[in-house]
Amino acid sequence: MPSRKQLANAIRALSMDAVQQARSGHPGMPMGMADIAEVLWNNYLKHNPRDSRWCDRDRFILSNGHGCMLHYALLHLSGYPLSIEEISRFRQLGSKTPGHPETGLTPGVETTTGPLGQGLANAVGMAIAERVMAQHFNRDDFDIVNHYSYVLVGDGCLMEGISHEACSLAGTLGLGKLIVFYDDNGISIDGHVEGWFNEDIPRRFEAYGWHVVPEVDGHDPTHIIAAIDEARSKKAPSIICCKTIIGYGAPNLQGSEATHGAPLGAEEVELARQTLDWHYPPFEVPDDIYQAWDACEKGQAAQAAWQKKFEDYRKAYPQLAEEFERRIAGKLPANWSEQTREWIHQTAREAKAVATRKASCNTLAHYSQCLPELIGGSADLAGSNGTLWSGSQPLSIADATGNYIFFGVREFAMSAIANGIALHGGFIPYAATFLVFSDYARNAVRLASLMEQRVIFIYTHDSIGLGEDGPTHQPIEHLSSLRLIPNLHVWRPCDAVESAVAWQQAVEAADHPSALIFSRQTLPNIEREAEQLSQIAHGAYGLRSVATPKLVVIATGSEVGLAWQAIEHLAEQAQWVSLVSMPCAEVFDRATQDYKDSVLPPGVPRLAIEAGCSDWWSRYTGSDGAVIGINSFGASAPGKDLFEHFNFNVEHVCAEMQALLAKM
Repeated sequence: MPSRKQLANAIRALSMDAVQQARSGHPGMPMGMADIAEVLWNNYLKHNPRDSRWCDRDRFILSNGHGCMLHYALLHLSGYPLSIEEISRFRQLGSKTPGHPETGLTPGVETTTGPLGQGLANAVGMAIAERVMAQHFNRDDFDIVNHYSYVLVGDGCLMEGISHEACSLAGTLGLGKLIVFYDDNGISIDGHVEGWFNEDIPRRFEAYGWHVVPEVDGHDPTHIIAAIDEARSKKAPSIICCKTIIGYGAPNLQGSEATHGAPLGAEEVELARQTLDWHYPPFEVPDDIYQAWDACEKGQAAQAAWQKKFEDYRKAYPQLAEEFERRIAGKLPANWSEQTREWIHQTAREAKAVATRKASCNTLAHYSQCLPELIGGSADLAGSNGTLWSGSQPLSIADATGNYIFFGVREFAMSAIANGIALHGGFIPYAATFLVFSDYARNAVRLASLMEQRVIFIYTHDSIGLGEDGPTHQPIEHLSSLRLIPNLHVWRPCDAVESAVAWQQAVEAADHPSALIFSRQTLPNIEREAEQLSQIAHGAYGLRSVATPKLVVIATGSEVGLAWQAIEHLAEQAQWVSLVSMPCAEVFDRATQDYKDSVLPPGVPRLAIEAGCSDWWSRYTGSDGAVIGINSFGASAPGKDLFEHFNFNVEHVCAEMQALLAKM
């Protein structure tokens, strides 16, 4: 039987060989954390390499994702469908071993990491999801939800501000099944960290309410085992502070930044082989080590035992079992389409002038009645964002039955935690703040899009219309900025009806996140025909159509009502002007060409109106059209005064329309 050190050295060898062959990568962290990973994966981690999506598996998250060869080596050695050929193709085009872990690409990778600290925040979301799912579905005789979230982090993860936000909340919520391993090797890319990172990590995490296991020898399996046992016995989240040597085994480079982000070099790799007593060619692992690592039989047995338990659970609690399976599969309730259709039509019949943030709150309350999987909250703006609806139950350390998370002023962590909840499965998370503060959270929104996760980002106070708070709070570039993120659908509804449809589309979006943009100020209700009502889901539609238009006006949000008023003010010229509401350009762009041409007839000049940066709209208006937008910061004044000041008024819109019509 190979020794633990030999098993860990298999990780080290594969890591340094793959990085060397790619001539790119980070060998130091995998070599330094190999002993910790070996103990965790062989002694504790509950997983099945033959089914990487088994719902009650433990989650393993590599937050310091630059060290991804550690993860790839673990997956390969333990029996996941990740071949030695893929290991040898590390960082190459089309391989399953990219330069940072990507969920959905590599079997067994739970989340996409690389931007430091976000994996840690994702894990907080996963631990929240596990705790709430367990509270909802477990019964005294059946713990069908019972797994841990294990996270590896480095100095960089803990330097990033998101780690403070996420870990503070994790301590407040008492997430006892969250266990973090801190790779305390004292090295970052720039060298020894004491010159820029010398805080007392144990005391910092104690202040968060975490259990801390300090000064663990990260190369001594007995110390690691004792630390994990201690952490697993606690009701608070735990951090295990592991002293390690970066690049462990490279005799001339270990302990230095030279091993962090570059290949060791052929000579040092050979010397490391001698130091580690690893006498095999590159990418060769002996059979006895493969056999010792193989987790397939143990994993299949664990999953089979769980499946037997679940079948007994099904007999005892058939309705709960059916609901559990539906939610884990990410399927919507059977009555979802009927419920939403009725609500949208009811809203169309009864809607009055209302701020779309209020319309969003009403829709959230209605949809939540048939969607117990909706969970989320706001970054300390619950009342302003309209996320605290009548059926909200706060999640707390004492009560895990809740569906509402008071995130506090933590926009970045909130968004990454929502990503983790979505990745875990069983929930549709939403996260809310002011649109201008989407900047704080942008990288997490980007990763939600990259990972194709169903996360709903709610952004209110969508323009200068929020008024007196002034330019620090008035979004200008934010709509365009969000629209630039691939795979993110940005909805800016103009009234309660479009708000209801936007929510419906966001909930149904299984392969992308959505940003729902709502107003603070009251907006008029728009009357629609039945066909128009059905066309909202296409992203853009004719709200006011004429037979042979000479001008098409495109507007979103609060500017739709303004455009309508201005067109009516044109009197006789109005017969030549069509109005298009475009609540979601991303959806419209994916429509058939015939539909797009029916909404925006080719060759007809276009005027776009939106209270934000104008440049983005040139894709629709071209050189023959025009855009009424804002390309400066706002000001502090009542919203109505600001719209007048920035020429969002009937007179200016009419003048722009008449100028375009005069060119015809």
